[in-house]
Amino acid sequence: MPEFSVLNLKNVSYNIIAKIELGKTENSGVIACQGGAMAGWAIFLSKRGILKFVYNWFGKEFTEVRSPTALAVGVHEIKINYTHDGGFGAGGLVKLFINGNVSDQKKISRTVPVIFSMSGETFDVGRNTGSPVGDYPGQFPFTRGIHSNLYRGKLWTMRQFAGFGTPKETNLRFKKLLSKGQTGISVAYDMPTLMGYDPDHQMSFGEVGKCGVSVCSLKEMEKLFEDIDLEKISVSQTINGPAIVLLAFYIALAEKRGVSLKNINGTLQNDILKEFTAQKEWIFPPKASMRLVTDMLTYCTKHMKKYNTISISGYHIREAGSTAAQELAFTLADGFSYVEHGINAGLDVDEFAPRLSFFFNSHLDFFEEIAKFRAARRIWANQMRYKYNSKNEKSWKLRFHTQTAGCSLTAQQPENNIARTGFQALAGVLGGTQSLHTNSMDETLALPTEKSSEIALRTQQLIAYETGVANVVDPLGGSYYIENLTDRLEARAMKYFKTIEEIGGVIPAIEEGFFQAEIARSASEYQKKIDNGTKIVVGVNAFKKSDETVDIPILKIDNETADKQISSLNKLKKNRDQRNVKQALNEISKACKSKTNLMQPVITAVKEYATLGEIVSVMKNQFGEWRETTKF
Repeated sequence: MPEFSVLNLKNVSYNIIAKIELGKTENSGVIACQGGAMAGWAIFLSKRGILKFVYNWFGKEFTEVRSPTALAVGVHEIKINYTHDGGFGAGGLVKLFINGNVSDQKKISRTVPVIFSMSGETFDVGRNTGSPVGDYPGQFPFTRGIHSNLYRGKLWTMRQFAGFGTPKETNLRFKKLLSKGQTGISVAYDMPTLMGYDPDHQMSFGEVGKCGVSVCSLKEMEKLFEDIDLEKISVSQTINGPAIVLLAFYIALAEKRGVSLKNINGTLQNDILKEFTAQKEWIFPPKASMRLVTDMLTYCTKHMKKYNTISISGYHIREAGSTAAQELAFTLADGFSYVEHGINAGLDVDEFAPRLSFFFNSHLDFFEEIAKFRAARRIWANQMRYKYNSKNEKSWKLRFHTQTAGCSLTAQQPENNIARTGFQALAGVLGGTQSLHTNSMDETLALPTEKSSEIALRTQQLIAYETGVANVVDPLGGSYYIENLTDRLEARAMKYFKTIEEIGGVIPAIEEGFFQAEIARSASEYQKKIDNGTKIVVGVNAFKKSDETVDIPILKIDNETADKQISSLNKLKKNRDQRNVKQALNEISKACKSKTNLMQPVITAVKEYATLGEIVSVMKNQFGEWRETTKF
């Protein structure tokens, strides 16, 4: 019916009452609506059976009340009660009643004062004959994106992963990437740093600077970020086991430069749980590791309001051989575990949850990856709102970084990797990522050269500026295939959550070897498909070159890097105050034995130029080390 022929619902209080009967099959669809995309309201059941009332204020503000779960089979009485504050276009309180009980309520800040539609949108019962009122990008549960305008407002951060050799060499690479249009820095550390060893340790032999940059002290961190403005550039650090030490280096650097911690914008990976399940670069046992994570979370929640203290990483879970569903489920399970530890530490969930971020892989199954990102947002939003009772909308919004799949790159015909990376990057963009790293074509052979890094960056820029995809918000929303894949991936993830809960939670599941066994099984199955030819990998098991020779430049890190770093370390130890260092390390040891937050003692120690290896060694003495359970 046209708007002039129905009751006026503007500038007044009102009730909308409906009786519906739900059968045993899938229930979804519009109950009643008025207006459309320009402005209006709608009562409807989502595809998952969730009852929603959405109020659309001129496509700029959306207010939603909803049932916490899908409605059960049977007859239900639904009532929308709106109490107007009074005044032209003023707001009011809307309540959703289901069978006489208040299910949800929310304040509508302002309402449409005159007409819902100037384009002929009607009042409909049982269907919608015009454009949809609700379920737009930027609306809970954010399946379609956390922003209503997505990249029309701001492009994703182009954050290329970089690090090799000495801090000085990596600093030069950072500056070159920034000069070519990169908009954020992502630091790759070498294996000794990742494992908490100084370059002169016997376990560091042959690995210093080879797969990332060597950083073992505040002095080295100073060289790494020389002439880089910490207040203007968002810096991501991929570090986990010794994350508390590297964060302390960064904090001490900022304070030394007079930069307020309140202005520091960046991300610390700090996801130790995925180390136990996938990447295997842990130092301390799970419970001690989680204490360190919680200490960092507590410190940053208080002092670094703009900083992402944990980037929960599914990337490495996928690189280890998981399926998309496993990456989705295990990553979010880790995220919920961090939430629970934060709450148990006495933190308000809405104080720290908005600063949790995620890091996903973008693999080769194009549509599955897009659906995975959409499902992740929806699951996180629902769980944070209804299981963990967060009230801040920012806590519901899953923000994530994407990196293209390193495990999909091939040493054979490496130029093909440029195309692989392009498709994967496009999936990340269409999935609504907030930042993106595109792998270089030569990364199966060595660290990327400057040229290959530039091509990888240009791939992002081509997507951003030449394809037009950034001009449309969630262009695949509503696709029967994408929506179906999203629902299926969510269902698989929920099944895994149930299994993890039955085991006793994430840490017991790690200790039992559950995650590790699941990933190993999936990796084995994937490899079998490649080996028997049912899974085609271009250039590897099909379309091969019998006489192939690699003719692209390869970056080589010589052994002089280790000599330089050891020499720098020896000079540092010679010139520092050894008494102050010893005292600072003793304070860390005492803090490990107590419930004292370790963040400040570690910051104090790094300011005295205690090294990464020295601090980690003290912690090992108190926390011990860990050997995982093997499960077949």
